Amino acid sequence: MKSGERLVAGLSGGLDSVVLLDLLSRIARRRRFTLAALHVNHQLSPNAARWTRFCRELCRERGIPLRVVRVSVARGDSLEAAARAARYAVYRRQRADYLALAHNKDDQAETFFLQLLRGAGVKGLSAMPMVREDRARNGKAGSLRAPSILRPLLEVTRGEILAYAAERRLKWVEDESNQDTYFLRNFLRREVLPVIARRVPAYRATVARAAHHLAEAAGLLDVLAASDGAGSLGEDTLEVDALRRLPLPRARNLLRYFLASREAAMPGTEHLGEALRQACTASADSRVCIELGDATLRRYAGRLYVVREAGLLPAGYTRVWRGEHKVALPELGGVLMLTRARGAGISLARLRSAAVTLRMRRGGERLRPDGRRPRRSLKNLLQEARVPPWERERLPLIYCGEELVWAPGVGVAFEFQASRHERALRPVWRMAA
Repeated sequence: MKSGERLVAGLSGGLDSVVLLDLLSRIARRRRFTLAALHVNHQLSPNAARWTRFCRELCRERGIPLRVVRVSVARGDSLEAAARAARYAVYRRQRADYLALAHNKDDQAETFFLQLLRGAGVKGLSAMPMVREDRARNGKAGSLRAPSILRPLLEVTRGEILAYAAERRLKWVEDESNQDTYFLRNFLRREVLPVIARRVPAYRATVARAAHHLAEAAGLLDVLAASDGAGSLGEDTLEVDALRRLPLPRARNLLRYFLASREAAMPGTEHLGEALRQACTASADSRVCIELGDATLRRYAGRLYVVREAGLLPAGYTRVWRGEHKVALPELGGVLMLTRARGAGISLARLRSAAVTLRMRRGGERLRPDGRRPRRSLKNLLQEARVPPWERERLPLIYCGEELVWAPGVGVAFEFQASRHERALRPVWRMAA
Protein backbone atom coordinates (compact mmCIF):
# COMPACT_ATOMS: atom_id res chain seq x y z
CA MET A 1 0.00 0.00 0.00
CA LYS A 2 1.25 3.46 -0.93
CA SER A 3 0.48 6.66 0.92
CA GLY A 4 -2.85 8.12 -0.20
CA GLU A 5 -4.22 4.92 -1.70
CA ARG A 6 -7.76 3.83 -0.84
CA LEU A 7 -8.47 0.47 0.78
CA VAL A 8 -11.90 -1.01 1.50
CA ALA A 9 -12.17 -3.89 3.98
CA GLY A 10 -14.90 -6.46 3.49
CA LEU A 11 -16.76 -6.67 6.81
CA SER A 12 -19.27 -9.45 7.44
CA GLY A 13 -19.22 -8.97 11.21
CA GLY A 14 -17.71 -12.43 11.75
CA LEU A 15 -14.49 -13.22 13.61
CA ASP A 16 -12.11 -13.08 10.66
CA SER A 17 -13.36 -9.82 9.17
CA VAL A 18 -13.48 -8.08 12.57
CA VAL A 19 -9.86 -9.05 13.21
CA LEU A 20 -8.88 -7.85 9.73
CA LEU A 21 -10.56 -4.49 10.29
CA ASP A 22 -8.87 -4.13 13.68
CA LEU A 23 -5.44 -4.80 12.16
CA LEU A 24 -5.97 -2.44 9.24
CA SER A 25 -7.25 0.35 11.47
CA ARG A 26 -4.06 0.08 13.56
CA ILE A 27 -1.75 0.48 10.59
CA ALA A 28 -3.79 2.83 8.33
CA ARG A 29 -2.65 6.01 10.04
CA ARG A 30 1.00 4.92 10.13
CA ARG A 31 0.99 3.88 6.46
CA ARG A 32 -1.20 6.86 5.51
CA PHE A 33 -3.74 5.06 3.39
CA THR A 34 -7.49 5.73 3.48
CA LEU A 35 -9.50 2.96 5.12
CA ALA A 36 -13.23 2.28 4.73
CA ALA A 37 -15.40 -0.80 5.27
CA LEU A 38 -18.01 -2.55 3.16
CA HIS A 39 -20.81 -4.78 4.46
CA VAL A 40 -22.80 -6.85 1.96
CA ASN A 41 -26.21 -7.89 3.27
CA HIS A 42 -27.26 -11.02 1.37
CA GLN A 43 -30.73 -11.00 3.01
CA LEU A 44 -30.56 -14.78 3.48
CA SER A 45 -30.55 -15.03 7.26
CA PRO A 46 -33.22 -13.82 9.72
CA ASN A 47 -30.27 -12.29 11.59
CA ALA A 48 -29.01 -10.28 8.61
CA ALA A 49 -30.37 -6.96 9.92
CA ARG A 50 -28.71 -7.58 13.30
CA TRP A 51 -25.35 -8.23 11.62
CA THR A 52 -25.71 -4.97 9.68
CA ARG A 53 -26.41 -3.05 12.92
CA PHE A 54 -23.36 -4.65 14.53
CA CYS A 55 -21.13 -3.56 11.63
CA ARG A 56 -22.51 -0.01 11.75
CA GLU A 57 -21.82 0.25 15.49
CA LEU A 58 -18.33 -1.25 15.17
CA CYS A 59 -17.34 1.21 12.45
CA ARG A 60 -18.96 4.14 14.27
CA GLU A 61 -16.88 3.40 17.38
CA ARG A 62 -13.68 3.31 15.33
CA GLY A 63 -14.46 6.27 13.09
CA ILE A 64 -14.29 4.13 9.94
CA PRO A 65 -16.66 4.98 7.06
CA LEU A 66 -18.97 2.06 6.28
CA ARG A 67 -20.98 1.34 3.17
CA VAL A 68 -23.82 -1.20 3.41
CA VAL A 69 -25.08 -2.83 0.21
CA ARG A 70 -28.10 -5.11 0.07
CA VAL A 71 -28.12 -7.75 -2.67
CA SER A 72 -30.68 -10.22 -3.93
CA VAL A 73 -29.26 -13.73 -4.24
CA ALA A 74 -30.70 -15.90 -6.99
CA ARG A 75 -31.98 -19.25 -5.75
CA GLY A 76 -30.42 -22.00 -7.83
CA ASP A 77 -28.33 -25.13 -7.66
CA SER A 78 -25.78 -23.55 -5.31
CA LEU A 79 -26.82 -20.86 -2.87
CA GLU A 80 -23.18 -20.42 -1.83
CA ALA A 81 -22.05 -19.80 -5.40
CA ALA A 82 -24.91 -17.38 -6.05
CA ALA A 83 -24.16 -15.43 -2.86
CA ARG A 84 -20.48 -15.28 -3.77
CA ALA A 85 -21.27 -14.03 -7.27
CA ALA A 86 -23.54 -11.29 -5.88
CA ARG A 87 -20.90 -10.30 -3.33
CA TYR A 88 -18.05 -10.10 -5.82
CA ALA A 89 -20.19 -8.06 -8.20
CA VAL A 90 -20.43 -5.48 -5.40
CA TYR A 91 -16.67 -5.69 -4.80
CA ARG A 92 -15.91 -4.88 -8.44
CA ARG A 93 -17.97 -1.67 -8.23
CA GLN A 94 -16.05 -0.19 -5.29
CA ARG A 95 -14.14 3.03 -5.90
CA ALA A 96 -10.91 1.97 -4.27
CA ASP A 97 -7.41 0.83 -5.13
CA TYR A 98 -7.68 -2.34 -3.04
CA LEU A 99 -10.36 -4.43 -1.38
CA ALA A 100 -9.15 -6.52 1.56
CA LEU A 101 -10.82 -9.83 2.44
CA ALA A 102 -10.29 -11.92 5.57
CA HIS A 103 -9.60 -15.34 4.04
CA ASN A 104 -7.10 -17.32 6.12
CA LYS A 105 -4.92 -20.41 5.90
CA ASP A 106 -7.79 -22.70 6.92
CA ASP A 107 -10.00 -21.16 4.23
CA GLN A 108 -7.24 -21.86 1.71
CA ALA A 109 -7.11 -25.55 2.62
CA GLU A 110 -10.90 -25.84 2.57
CA THR A 111 -11.04 -24.23 -0.86
CA PHE A 112 -8.43 -26.66 -2.19
CA PHE A 113 -10.43 -29.70 -1.07
CA LEU A 114 -13.70 -28.17 -2.29
CA GLN A 115 -12.23 -27.64 -5.74
CA LEU A 116 -10.72 -31.12 -5.76
CA LEU A 117 -14.10 -32.70 -4.98
CA ARG A 118 -15.68 -30.64 -7.76
CA GLY A 119 -13.17 -31.95 -10.28
CA ALA A 120 -11.51 -28.58 -10.83
CA GLY A 121 -8.53 -28.17 -13.12
CA VAL A 122 -5.09 -26.72 -12.43
CA LYS A 123 -6.32 -23.15 -12.02
CA GLY A 124 -9.14 -24.13 -9.66
CA LEU A 125 -6.80 -26.16 -7.48
CA SER A 126 -4.35 -23.28 -7.22
CA ALA A 127 -6.88 -21.82 -4.76
CA MET A 128 -6.77 -18.18 -3.65
CA PRO A 129 -3.87 -15.78 -4.33
CA MET A 130 -2.63 -13.32 -1.72
CA VAL A 131 -3.11 -10.51 -4.26
CA ARG A 132 -5.40 -10.67 -7.26
CA GLU A 133 -5.07 -7.88 -9.76
CA ASP A 134 -8.52 -7.47 -11.28
CA ARG A 135 -8.31 -7.76 -15.05
CA ALA A 136 -10.60 -4.76 -15.41
CA ARG A 137 -7.84 -2.56 -13.96
CA ASN A 138 -5.78 -3.26 -17.05
CA GLY A 139 -8.67 -2.86 -19.46
CA LYS A 140 -9.36 -0.19 -22.04
CA ALA A 141 -8.81 3.48 -21.40
CA GLY A 142 -11.84 5.04 -19.79
CA SER A 143 -13.23 1.75 -18.49
CA LEU A 144 -14.28 1.52 -14.87
CA ARG A 145 -11.45 -0.04 -12.84
CA ALA A 146 -12.22 -2.60 -10.18
CA PRO A 147 -10.07 -2.73 -7.03
CA SER A 148 -7.39 -5.38 -6.64
CA ILE A 149 -8.23 -8.07 -4.09
CA LEU A 150 -5.93 -8.41 -1.05
CA ARG A 151 -5.96 -11.31 1.41
CA PRO A 152 -3.59 -10.19 4.19
CA LEU A 153 -4.50 -13.11 6.53
CA LEU A 154 -3.89 -15.91 4.03
CA GLU A 155 -0.80 -17.15 5.91
CA VAL A 156 -2.56 -16.98 9.32
CA THR A 157 -4.50 -19.91 10.80
CA ARG A 158 -7.99 -19.62 12.25
CA GLY A 159 -6.57 -20.52 15.66
CA GLU A 160 -4.12 -17.60 15.52
CA ILE A 161 -6.94 -15.26 14.52
CA LEU A 162 -9.03 -16.42 17.48
CA ALA A 163 -6.09 -15.90 19.86
CA TYR A 164 -5.60 -12.34 18.54
CA ALA A 165 -9.30 -11.56 18.99
CA ALA A 166 -9.20 -12.82 22.58
CA GLU A 167 -6.10 -10.76 23.36
CA ARG A 168 -7.70 -7.61 21.89
CA ARG A 169 -11.09 -8.42 23.53
CA LEU A 170 -12.86 -8.07 20.20
CA LYS A 171 -16.53 -8.86 19.67
CA TRP A 172 -18.07 -10.41 16.59
CA VAL A 173 -21.22 -12.13 15.37
CA GLU A 174 -21.71 -15.79 14.46
CA ASP A 175 -23.40 -16.88 11.24
CA GLU A 176 -25.66 -19.79 12.15
CA SER A 177 -25.25 -21.27 8.65
CA ASN A 178 -21.61 -22.06 9.51
CA GLN A 179 -22.90 -24.89 11.72
CA ASP A 180 -24.91 -26.53 8.93
CA THR A 181 -22.92 -29.46 7.51
CA TYR A 182 -25.35 -29.68 4.59
CA PHE A 183 -22.98 -27.16 2.98
CA LEU A 184 -19.90 -28.96 1.72
CA ARG A 185 -17.45 -26.38 3.09
CA ASN A 186 -18.89 -26.76 6.58
CA PHE A 187 -18.82 -30.56 6.25
CA LEU A 188 -15.12 -30.42 5.36
CA ARG A 189 -14.38 -27.91 8.12
CA ARG A 190 -16.17 -29.78 10.91
CA GLU A 191 -15.97 -33.46 10.02
CA VAL A 192 -13.22 -34.14 7.47
CA LEU A 193 -10.32 -31.77 8.07
CA PRO A 194 -10.15 -32.38 11.86
CA VAL A 195 -9.55 -36.08 11.06
CA ILE A 196 -6.79 -35.17 8.58
CA ALA A 197 -5.27 -32.80 11.16
CA ARG A 198 -4.92 -35.62 13.67
CA ARG A 199 -2.82 -37.64 11.23
CA VAL A 200 -1.12 -34.76 9.34
CA PRO A 201 -1.00 -31.73 11.67
CA ALA A 202 0.86 -29.66 9.06
CA TYR A 203 -1.72 -30.29 6.33
CA ARG A 204 -2.51 -26.58 5.97
CA ALA A 205 1.09 -25.80 5.02
CA THR A 206 1.41 -28.77 2.67
CA VAL A 207 -1.87 -27.96 0.93
CA ALA A 208 -0.75 -24.33 0.56
CA ARG A 209 2.50 -25.57 -0.99
CA ALA A 210 0.62 -27.80 -3.43
CA ALA A 211 -1.68 -24.90 -4.34
CA HIS A 212 1.39 -22.75 -4.99
CA HIS A 213 2.83 -25.36 -7.37
CA LEU A 214 -0.50 -25.55 -9.18
CA ALA A 215 -0.64 -21.75 -9.42
CA GLU A 216 2.75 -21.82 -11.17
CA ALA A 217 1.45 -24.48 -13.58
CA ALA A 218 -1.67 -22.39 -14.22
CA GLY A 219 0.56 -19.40 -14.98
CA LEU A 220 2.47 -21.45 -17.57
CA LEU A 221 -0.83 -22.51 -19.18
CA ASP A 222 -1.76 -18.83 -19.43
CA VAL A 223 1.57 -18.10 -21.12
CA LEU A 224 0.87 -20.90 -23.61
CA ALA A 225 -2.66 -19.57 -24.25
CA ALA A 226 -1.37 -16.04 -24.82
CA SER A 227 1.12 -17.45 -27.33
CA ASP A 228 -1.52 -19.57 -29.06
CA GLY A 229 -3.85 -16.56 -29.23
CA ALA A 230 -1.24 -14.04 -30.39
CA GLY A 231 -2.76 -11.90 -33.11
CA SER A 232 -6.19 -13.45 -32.55
CA LEU A 233 -7.08 -12.05 -29.13
CA GLY A 234 -8.58 -8.57 -29.32
CA GLU A 235 -9.56 -6.29 -26.47
CA ASP A 236 -12.89 -8.12 -26.14
CA THR A 237 -12.86 -10.88 -28.73
CA LEU A 238 -11.20 -14.09 -29.89
CA GLU A 239 -10.96 -15.23 -33.50
CA VAL A 240 -12.59 -18.63 -33.98
CA ASP A 241 -9.89 -19.65 -36.49
CA ALA A 242 -7.31 -19.53 -33.68
CA LEU A 243 -9.22 -22.32 -31.93
CA ARG A 244 -9.63 -24.34 -35.11
CA ARG A 245 -5.86 -24.38 -35.73
CA LEU A 246 -5.01 -25.91 -32.34
CA PRO A 247 -5.04 -29.46 -30.95
CA LEU A 248 -8.08 -29.98 -28.72
CA PRO A 249 -6.35 -29.59 -25.31
CA ARG A 250 -4.70 -26.32 -26.36
CA ALA A 251 -7.94 -25.05 -27.92
CA ARG A 252 -9.73 -25.69 -24.61
CA ASN A 253 -6.92 -23.92 -22.78
CA LEU A 254 -7.15 -20.87 -25.06
CA LEU A 255 -10.93 -20.71 -24.70
CA ARG A 256 -10.62 -20.88 -20.89
CA TYR A 257 -8.01 -18.11 -21.02
CA PHE A 258 -10.32 -15.92 -23.10
CA LEU A 259 -13.31 -16.51 -20.81
CA ALA A 260 -11.20 -15.71 -17.74
CA SER A 261 -10.01 -12.49 -19.36
CA ARG A 262 -13.65 -11.42 -19.66
CA GLU A 263 -14.48 -12.38 -16.06
CA ALA A 264 -16.96 -15.02 -17.26
CA ALA A 265 -18.13 -17.90 -15.09
CA MET A 266 -15.93 -20.86 -16.01
CA PRO A 267 -18.00 -23.74 -17.44
CA GLY A 268 -17.42 -27.38 -16.54
CA THR A 269 -15.52 -29.69 -18.86
CA GLU A 270 -18.56 -30.91 -20.81
CA HIS A 271 -20.06 -27.42 -21.11
CA LEU A 272 -16.72 -26.01 -22.26
CA GLY A 273 -16.40 -28.78 -24.85
CA GLU A 274 -19.88 -28.01 -26.19
CA ALA A 275 -19.05 -24.29 -26.39
CA LEU A 276 -15.88 -25.10 -28.31
CA ARG A 277 -17.74 -27.46 -30.66
CA GLN A 278 -20.45 -24.92 -31.47
CA ALA A 279 -17.98 -22.06 -31.89
CA CYS A 280 -15.83 -24.01 -34.34
CA THR A 281 -18.34 -26.11 -36.29
CA ALA A 282 -21.65 -24.21 -36.44
CA SER A 283 -22.47 -22.80 -39.89
CA ALA A 284 -21.68 -19.14 -40.57
CA ASP A 285 -25.31 -18.07 -40.28
CA SER A 286 -26.01 -20.06 -37.09
CA ARG A 287 -26.81 -18.24 -33.87
CA VAL A 288 -24.18 -19.38 -31.36
CA CYS A 289 -25.25 -18.49 -27.82
CA ILE A 290 -23.79 -20.44 -24.87
CA GLU A 291 -24.98 -19.63 -21.34
CA LEU A 292 -22.18 -18.81 -18.87
CA GLY A 293 -23.84 -17.86 -15.59
CA ASP A 294 -24.68 -14.15 -15.85
CA ALA A 295 -23.22 -13.92 -19.37
CA THR A 296 -23.37 -15.64 -22.74
CA LEU A 297 -20.69 -16.65 -25.23
CA ARG A 298 -21.66 -15.45 -28.70
CA ARG A 299 -20.13 -15.62 -32.16
CA TYR A 300 -20.29 -12.93 -34.82
CA ALA A 301 -18.26 -12.45 -38.00
CA GLY A 302 -15.79 -15.15 -37.06
CA ARG A 303 -15.10 -13.84 -33.55
CA LEU A 304 -16.25 -14.84 -30.06
CA TYR A 305 -17.66 -12.36 -27.54
CA VAL A 306 -18.67 -12.62 -23.88
CA VAL A 307 -21.92 -10.68 -23.56
CA ARG A 308 -23.64 -9.69 -20.32
CA GLU A 309 -27.33 -9.08 -20.13
CA ALA A 310 -28.32 -5.42 -19.85
CA GLY A 311 -31.44 -3.97 -18.30
CA LEU A 312 -34.22 -2.27 -20.20
CA LEU A 313 -33.81 1.38 -21.10
CA PRO A 314 -36.57 3.98 -20.95
CA ALA A 315 -38.18 4.89 -24.25
CA GLY A 316 -36.78 8.06 -25.79
CA TYR A 317 -33.48 7.88 -23.85
CA THR A 318 -31.60 11.22 -24.15
CA ARG A 319 -28.65 12.80 -22.32
CA VAL A 320 -27.61 16.44 -22.78
CA TRP A 321 -23.88 16.95 -23.37
CA ARG A 322 -22.54 19.88 -21.34
CA GLY A 323 -18.95 19.91 -22.53
CA GLU A 324 -17.62 17.03 -20.40
CA HIS A 325 -14.45 15.23 -21.52
CA LYS A 326 -15.78 11.94 -20.14
CA VAL A 327 -19.41 10.88 -19.90
CA ALA A 328 -20.13 7.72 -17.90
CA LEU A 329 -23.16 5.95 -19.34
CA PRO A 330 -23.65 2.89 -17.10
CA GLU A 331 -27.16 2.43 -18.47
CA LEU A 332 -25.60 1.85 -21.91
CA GLY A 333 -22.73 -0.20 -20.49
CA GLY A 334 -19.73 2.05 -21.03
CA VAL A 335 -18.00 5.43 -21.07
CA LEU A 336 -17.94 8.02 -23.86
CA MET A 337 -14.58 9.79 -24.08
CA LEU A 338 -14.60 13.20 -25.82
CA THR A 339 -11.05 14.37 -26.47
CA ARG A 340 -10.18 17.83 -27.79
CA ALA A 341 -8.17 17.70 -31.03
CA ARG A 342 -7.41 19.65 -34.21
CA GLY A 343 -8.21 18.72 -37.78
CA ALA A 344 -9.74 15.32 -37.04
CA GLY A 345 -13.13 14.62 -35.53
CA ILE A 346 -16.26 16.72 -35.05
CA SER A 347 -16.05 20.44 -35.73
CA LEU A 348 -16.62 22.28 -32.44
CA ALA A 349 -17.80 25.34 -34.36
CA ARG A 350 -20.55 23.33 -36.05
CA LEU A 351 -21.65 21.82 -32.73
CA ARG A 352 -22.44 25.30 -31.39
CA SER A 353 -25.34 25.63 -33.84
CA ALA A 354 -27.74 23.70 -31.58
CA ALA A 355 -28.01 21.69 -28.36
CA VAL A 356 -25.85 18.55 -28.34
CA THR A 357 -27.48 15.36 -27.03
CA LEU A 358 -26.65 11.67 -26.69
CA ARG A 359 -29.36 9.28 -27.84
CA MET A 360 -29.90 5.65 -28.79
CA ARG A 361 -31.12 4.23 -32.07
CA ARG A 362 -34.83 4.59 -32.65
CA GLY A 363 -34.94 3.32 -36.23
CA GLY A 364 -34.62 5.07 -39.58
CA GLU A 365 -31.41 7.01 -38.79
CA ARG A 366 -29.25 8.01 -41.76
CA LEU A 367 -25.65 9.22 -41.91
CA ARG A 368 -23.12 10.31 -44.55
CA PRO A 369 -19.59 9.68 -43.19
CA ASP A 370 -18.14 9.77 -46.74
CA GLY A 371 -18.69 13.03 -48.65
CA ARG A 372 -18.40 11.20 -51.97
CA ARG A 373 -21.41 9.02 -51.22
CA PRO A 374 -25.06 9.76 -50.35
CA ARG A 375 -26.62 9.37 -46.92
CA ARG A 376 -27.16 5.76 -45.98
CA SER A 377 -29.12 3.97 -43.28
CA LEU A 378 -27.28 3.63 -40.00
CA LYS A 379 -28.42 0.01 -39.88
CA ASN A 380 -26.48 -0.82 -43.06
CA LEU A 381 -23.44 1.18 -41.96
CA LEU A 382 -23.28 -0.70 -38.67
CA GLN A 383 -23.59 -4.03 -40.46
CA GLU A 384 -20.73 -3.09 -42.81
CA ALA A 385 -18.63 -2.01 -39.82
CA ARG A 386 -19.31 -5.45 -38.29
CA VAL A 387 -20.67 -4.03 -35.07
CA PRO A 388 -22.29 -7.03 -33.29
CA PRO A 389 -26.11 -6.98 -33.30
CA TRP A 390 -26.42 -6.97 -29.49
CA GLU A 391 -24.27 -3.81 -29.29
CA ARG A 392 -26.11 -1.79 -31.92
CA GLU A 393 -29.12 -0.96 -29.75
CA ARG A 394 -27.00 0.51 -26.96
CA LEU A 395 -24.65 2.75 -28.89
CA PRO A 396 -24.56 6.41 -27.82
CA LEU A 397 -25.31 8.54 -30.89
CA ILE A 398 -24.27 12.22 -30.89
CA TYR A 399 -26.89 14.65 -32.20
CA CYS A 400 -26.68 18.39 -32.84
CA GLY A 401 -30.26 19.51 -32.71
CA GLU A 402 -32.04 16.87 -34.80
CA GLU A 403 -29.04 16.05 -36.99
CA LEU A 404 -27.13 12.82 -36.40
CA VAL A 405 -23.45 13.81 -36.05
CA TRP A 406 -21.58 10.65 -35.02
CA ALA A 407 -22.08 6.93 -34.45
CA PRO A 408 -19.54 4.56 -32.82
CA GLY A 409 -17.86 2.24 -35.32
CA VAL A 410 -19.11 4.34 -38.25
CA GLY A 411 -17.72 7.86 -37.89
CA VAL A 412 -18.60 11.54 -38.20
CA ALA A 413 -21.23 12.92 -40.57
CA PHE A 414 -19.48 14.65 -43.49
CA GLU A 415 -21.27 17.95 -42.76
CA PHE A 416 -19.77 18.02 -39.24
CA GLN A 417 -16.22 16.87 -40.00
CA ALA A 418 -13.53 19.29 -38.87
CA SER A 419 -11.33 20.83 -41.53
CA ARG A 420 -7.55 20.88 -41.34
CA HIS A 421 -6.26 22.64 -38.17
CA GLU A 422 -9.84 23.33 -36.99
CA ARG A 423 -10.64 22.78 -33.34
CA ALA A 424 -12.41 19.45 -33.03
CA LEU A 425 -13.89 16.87 -30.73
CA ARG A 426 -12.78 13.24 -31.09
CA PRO A 427 -15.30 10.83 -29.52
CA VAL A 428 -14.42 7.28 -28.48
CA TRP A 429 -16.96 4.80 -27.06
CA ARG A 430 -15.52 2.41 -24.48
CA MET A 431 -17.60 -0.56 -23.42
CA ALA A 432 -17.19 -1.45 -19.74
CA ALA A 433 -14.80 -4.33 -19.11
